[in-house]
Amino acid sequence: MAKTKELSKDTRNKIVDLHQVGKTESAIGKQLGLKKSTVGAIIRKWKTYKTTDNLPRSGAPRKISPRGVKMITRTVSKNPRTTRGDLVNDLQRAGTKVTKPTISNTLRRQGLKSCSARRVPLLKPVHVQARLKFAREHLDDPDEDWENGIWSDETKIELFGKNSTRRVWRTKNTIPTVKHGGGNIMLWGCFSAKGPGRLIRVKERMNGAMYREILSENLLPSASALKKKRGWVFQHDNNPKHTARAMKEWLRKKHFKVLEWPSQSPDLNPIENL
Repeated sequence: MAKTKELSKDTRNKIVDLHQVGKTESAIGKQLGLKKSTVGAIIRKWKTYKTTDNLPRSGAPRKISPRGVKMITRTVSKNPRTTRGDLVNDLQRAGTKVTKPTISNTLRRQGLKSCSARRVPLLKPVHVQARLKFAREHLDDPDEDWENGIWSDETKIELFGKNSTRRVWRTKNTIPTVKHGGGNIMLWGCFSAKGPGRLIRVKERMNGAMYREILSENLLPSASALKKKRGWVFQHDNNPKHTARAMKEWLRKKHFKVLEWPSQSPDLNPIENL
């Protein structure tokens, strides 16, 4: 049965006013274009409660008992990747039949919601200390220093099978990651506070020699196009190709000033947002 539209406060009051001046329910209904039963219900409520305001409704009882709520809350706290289907099955085995939307509503009332898990680096204690050291060393750097940098990175665009997001029931939504993947294409790019630099596709397996060639052909032209001031700083991560002795020597000969970078810290690189 379709849900009827609720009468406005003014209409309910008008029904009572017409009733008080002696009009019948039928006459009131015809005058206001309402069913006689609707008019009668409003008048009976006014006679009983002396108001036409909506009274508090008890609502339908919860389908999941307090014990069931504790069970599913405990389950997702232990395993945030638990799906709604898993919880429906758990409750059904316990004798309670519910739908997935009921699961969502119940968990939201407990302060939990389903989110896409954000991928973050898998950090060891040595990485944590290096990141903290980096933050402390640069805590008071002026904005001009950061604006004078060129940030770079390589990124893989997955072609098949690895792009689906994972859902978690949790406030902090992260999945530790390691550096591996499936079919993809590789891109190298850079940017600064003044805009993006060059973006190129790496068509072959990248090694140290190819990385030096990429920088030689694209980094300086990017810096020129971005109108970088003298003494600009280049940032790249601690990929072995970037930190190899030959690479460091090449950067030194080219007089590139390189920002010292903590390992396993892609989330600190603003190019990730780009």
